[in-house]
Amino acid sequence: MDALHPRLLVTRFADCFRFYDAVLPELIGAELVRGDEQGPYAHWDVGGEGAVMLFDRAAMAAAVGTGDLPASGAPSQDTVMLVSKVDDVDAAHALCLRHGARDVAGPAARPEWGPTMRTAHVRDPEGNLLELQAY
Repeated sequence: MDALHPRLLVTRFADCFRFYDAVLPELIGAELVRGDEQGPYAHWDVGGEGAVMLFDRAAMAAAVGTGDLPASGAPSQDTVMLVSKVDDVDAAHALCLRHGARDVAGPAARPEWGPTMRTAHVRDPEGNLLELQAY
């Protein structure tokens, strides 16, 4: 189970894919589990656990409503997010909101990301983006 892992939100997906695909196996023993340089998603695991994920920044910006922001400057689109696999997206979303998170994109099915994927997105009190997911 991928309890918590970083997802890098990148604009140069193919370049980043080639970089991480070349260095992660030797650096941390990660193996490519899904994706290729065409994107928009790829992930590497270590021992069956999620280690690093890449996702196209524009695709995430569209999902969380920041697509009208520039890719750089301030304010800008997100460049990283923490992702947590949870048993119940609705309950996890409600828990985060009760403890001060700001709602970004409420619980929703995301079949374009996976046939049974369901996500919610929140921001912590500092504004960091978190994805809660179940599949």
